[in-house]
Amino acid sequence: MPEEDIMRTAARSFIALCLLAVCAQAGAQAYPAKPIRFIVPFPPGGPTDTHSRWAAHQLNIALGQPVVVENRAGAGGIIGTEAVAKAAADGYTLLGGNPGPLTIAPSLRKQLGYDTVRDFAPITLIARSASAWCIHPSVPAKGLKEFIALAKARPGAINYATPGVGTVGHLAIENFSTLAGIRMTHVPYKGAALYTADLIAGHIDFAQIQIFQAAPLINGGKLRALGVTAIVRSPLLPDVPTAQEQGLKGYSSYNWNGVLAPAGTPRPLIDRIHAVLSKPLHDADTRRQMEATGYEVAGDGPAEYAAFIKAETEKWAKVAKAAGIPKE
Repeated sequence: MPEEDIMRTAARSFIALCLLAVCAQAGAQAYPAKPIRFIVPFPPGGPTDTHSRWAAHQLNIALGQPVVVENRAGAGGIIGTEAVAKAAADGYTLLGGNPGPLTIAPSLRKQLGYDTVRDFAPITLIARSASAWCIHPSVPAKGLKEFIALAKARPGAINYATPGVGTVGHLAIENFSTLAGIRMTHVPYKGAALYTADLIAGHIDFAQIQIFQAAPLINGGKLRALGVTAIVRSPLLPDVPTAQEQGLKGYSSYNWNGVLAPAGTPRPLIDRIHAVLSKPLHDADTRRQMEATGYEVAGDGPAEYAAFIKAETEKWAKVAKAAGIPKE
């Protein structure tokens, strides 16, 4: 091809790329032109719903369009999560992210209607929260080491509650059991509120409860804390040591919430949504309010959030394999 033709082709390609960039920027400036749907894959009232509604409110204020929260619960969050994976990648459908359907389900489900890495565009991680390991005061253990010794002496006799098979609570406690070399009996419930009531009543021996919910019960003497699952101690329970402090090296477990869109959503829209949510997440007053209720505020960008999700998925896959949990 003559040099002049090569130059003309290169010039046309450059102009085309410039036009695409201009169109993308124009589309981002016009967005949103209609209401945005924000799907929460769990019932109202839980942490995912709370943080999603907070995010929806921020977007509504900043973008000037209604952001309609739609609770589409079922199958441990899988139903609502799959709906977003199959939605149009136009910025008008968002997902309230949760570790259960995004990073745990891939290791426990033979057939899943989405691929976490392939089918979603992470936007921002809002916050994460650790839990407290709690026992009923009648259980004869004052600390984690005594509890582990008790469990080793009575294999399978101690029961533990979770919000269900495949939840963070389930995998987190199985990870603890594997590291500690103990075996307990799993009792799945339909929600944390139900098993917390049974733990207080003494019908269940052990459970993992989010710190902001557990703190008043522990401080009021209704439950005894064995440790917290955070990397560092919680300001809500400053006298309760972490699992790592008590010999479980490298252990941590968090529930977390973030915002995602279907894969293929234009990057200018992803960046705009992230900018709207990132600003209040880096505001000192907002951070203090969230931290006062036991949350660690994040505000990570799309790349950081994507890396976090990938690492969490790999972590829980190893936990499921080590615990011998079969895929359903």
